[in-house]
Amino acid sequence: MPFYLEIIICVALLIGGVFLLVDSYGLARLPDIYMRLHSPTKASTLGITGVLIASMVFQSHLKGAFSVQELLITLFLLITAPVAANMIAKTALHYRTKPIEKTKNQEAHGNHTRARRT
Repeated sequence: MPFYLEIIICVALLIGGVFLLVDSYGLARLPDIYMRLHSPTKASTLGITGVLIASMVFQSHLKGAFSVQELLITLFLLITAPVAANMIAKTALHYRTKPIEKTKNQEAHGNHTRARRT
C-alpha cells in the first residue's frame, strides 16, 4: 500500500476516533436529555463518517475499484441521526421531562406540549 494512502487512512481514523471519544464523553457527562441529544447526533455522526472514509479508502485500494458500501452507510447515518434525535426530543417533551435549572430558554419547553388540537 502506498504511503500516502496510509496517511489518509490514519488521519481519517484519528479524526473519527476523536469525535467518537467526544461523543461518548458527552453522552456520559451531559446532565439532561436535551443536552445529551447533541452528542449522539453530531459527534457520533462525524466520528463514524471518519471511520467509514478510512474503510472506503482501504477497501478501494484492496479491490482496485471504488467502494460504494461505506458511502451508502454514511448517507443512511446522515439521514437517520437527525430524525432519531427529533423523535427523542419529541418524546421527552411529550412526557414533560424537565430540563435542569442551568438550561436556558426553559419557557419554550412548555409551549410545545400544550398545542391545541383541531
